[in-house]
Amino acid sequence: MSTPESQEPAVLVDRDEKDPAVAVVTLNRPARRNALTVELKEALAEALSRVAEDTEVRAVVLTGSGKSFCVGQDLGEHAEALRADAATSFDTVERHYNPIVRTLAGMPKPVVAAINGGAVGAGLGFALACDLRVAAEGASFATAFAAIGLTADSGLSASLVHSLGAAKATELMLLGESFDAEQAKQWGLVRAVVPVDEVLGAALELARRLAAGPTAAYTEIKRALAFGAVSPLDAVLANEGAGQSRLGLTRDHQGAVAAFLAKQRPSFEGA
Repeated sequence: MSTPESQEPAVLVDRDEKDPAVAVVTLNRPARRNALTVELKEALAEALSRVAEDTEVRAVVLTGSGKSFCVGQDLGEHAEALRADAATSFDTVERHYNPIVRTLAGMPKPVVAAINGGAVGAGLGFALACDLRVAAEGASFATAFAAIGLTADSGLSASLVHSLGAAKATELMLLGESFDAEQAKQWGLVRAVVPVDEVLGAALELARRLAAGPTAAYTEIKRALAFGAVSPLDAVLANEGAGQSRLGLTRDHQGAVAAFLAKQRPSFEGA
């Protein structure tokens, strides 16, 4: 029997009223704390791919409806998959989780996570795959994998190390202890902590600022940071030089230099 919630789209995609160049992607299963069912994972992957390909979208906000951002895998559905065939029950990692994280991390425009509540397991992984994060007061975070006898997915074994260092990442993964929004800010995981009714507004304000910026440069910056995290210095230097050469041909760069010399404010079009 369907419920009122199940009749709603699993993921909403809206445009910001103040700046239609900002897309807002919302996980929309609040009664289940936005736990990741197959339905929600497939809808999220489709929504993210759509905004990634939309050239009118210059920045993206990812958030959750209700009191949670995303509490990770729906364990009821996972238990059913284990009973059906334990050998194939983790096919969802390659089929669903990995494409979502790749699309978030490789999005050719900035992505801001508006963490309105709990971000656990893959939900934490999705948040860390975004470029910037704003969290609500009272939001809680946890890796949670070891508590159910698992290792990480959704890129957490890399993103936690890159964000916090190996020692802290190991502690959070092995002990699974939760931490709050203020701790996340102290550690540099989130940019700001605001009242829960202001978290989406704060994320939108940040996304509008990014949407008005040099989005072609942002794309190259994201690529350079990802490349630099796993590459030796000489390769990093060569990659940076190639990126700057590509950007040097853009109207954004040439116009910004001319505006600087004329003591004017530059405008950017992403080309």
